[in-house]
Amino acid sequence: MEVDTTVDHLWNGQSTSLAVKVLAAANKSRGFVWLGGFRSDMAGTKAETMVECARSAGCASMRFDYSGHGVSGGEFVEGCISRWVSESVQVICQKTDSPQILVGSSMGAWIALRVVQELNKIGESGRVGGLLLIAPAPDFTKELMEPEFSDDQKNEIEIRGYLEEPSEYSDEPTIITKLLIEDGRKNLVLDTELNVGGPVRILQGMQDPDVPWQHALRVVETLANDDIQVTLVKDGDHRLSRDEDLELLKKTLLQFSIS
Repeated sequence: MEVDTTVDHLWNGQSTSLAVKVLAAANKSRGFVWLGGFRSDMAGTKAETMVECARSAGCASMRFDYSGHGVSGGEFVEGCISRWVSESVQVICQKTDSPQILVGSSMGAWIALRVVQELNKIGESGRVGGLLLIAPAPDFTKELMEPEFSDDQKNEIEIRGYLEEPSEYSDEPTIITKLLIEDGRKNLVLDTELNVGGPVRILQGMQDPDVPWQHALRVVETLANDDIQVTLVKDGDHRLSRDEDLELLKKTLLQFSIS
């Protein structure tokens, strides 16, 4: 049974309560951590699938909402990659005690890669046992957003401090802040050398309108020294949440639990 808990995270002198769900297990050799996407939350079908797989394999799991997401505190417009990475590192260090498989969806894959870097810096690399990246979108602010901005949009971000764009996934507009764009440039991971030290599996839809499948292959180049396998889903979209996509996710998760 999952237990609801919280972690208080301090950022720029302000404490924010992060909502966390933990599934404990007698087998503490490995666990799964969900890292969600931009404007998503821990209640989605892929996160639920991770918990279900962890339970069936006798593994622990943990999922949480970044600040400004889901049921966590904080304002979305005050969020940025650096803040969400810091939150993720704290939650992982506070709520887990064995090597974790970081399951990062879209922006969550970027967060996962940055978490690996930050844990390496503080001598906690042993907390990561591998990565499962779904439609990975590292560096998306610079690589996928900025090149598409018109001059008017660039001016609006600069003058107003944010841009509102229609969303395909919500009735609410997507808010892209100047803070997010500028901070994203400080967190770039592509074209660097990263070492996870464990298996990396990537699931990517080839009909993804948000993250081209070629972008996922750049992650392979970044993790050149790791054991990586990429599964391309020919008719898959960005969400990869159809029944057949979730079955693929389950199969991949279970490979981690028995490896």
